[in-house]
Amino acid sequence: MAEPAAQHTSEYRTGSDPRTLRDALGCFATGVTIVTCLDGDGSPVGLTANSFTSVSLDPPLLLVCVARRAASAGALTQASHFAVNVLQTHQQPASIRFATKDQDRFGATPWSPGEYGPPVLRDSLGVFECAAHAVHEGGDHHIVVGEVLRASFDSTLDPLLYFRGRYRRLHFD
Repeated sequence: MAEPAAQHTSEYRTGSDPRTLRDALGCFATGVTIVTCLDGDGSPVGLTANSFTSVSLDPPLLLVCVARRAASAGALTQASHFAVNVLQTHQQPASIRFATKDQDRFGATPWSPGEYGPPVLRDSLGVFECAAHAVHEGGDHHIVVGEVLRASFDSTLDPLLYFRGRYRRLHFD
């Protein structure tokens, strides 16, 4: 008789270790983005984010979640326009750079001003240029909603993915 398969299930409940919740959330594979804008002085700012999703097609809305304690949070929640740069596999170094406290994030990352002002990263899989629509408070994050004014993408590139705390790539059969 065959042995039953070993269970590897973990569970989070209110009051449990927050790490368990983080690990559970990490089971959802996400794309990786860098959200950019210009600060009040016209300098480029940005950060890596994987909490990004479409909200509506009519009107065209998307959202990105920004940690309240992120150095770029103030600029991103006050900007009139921002860009969401969807990263492709070769942009993993940029993702790491924008996720750390590196002061010269844009110096080592090729970019140009988008049509509406915010920095657009060269060679991104996709770019959404947005007008600020709303900012909502969501616990330790700001939920930044943007109205998509322009979207572009390169269908020949593969996405940079994040799953269970590691960068991943798609594997096609």
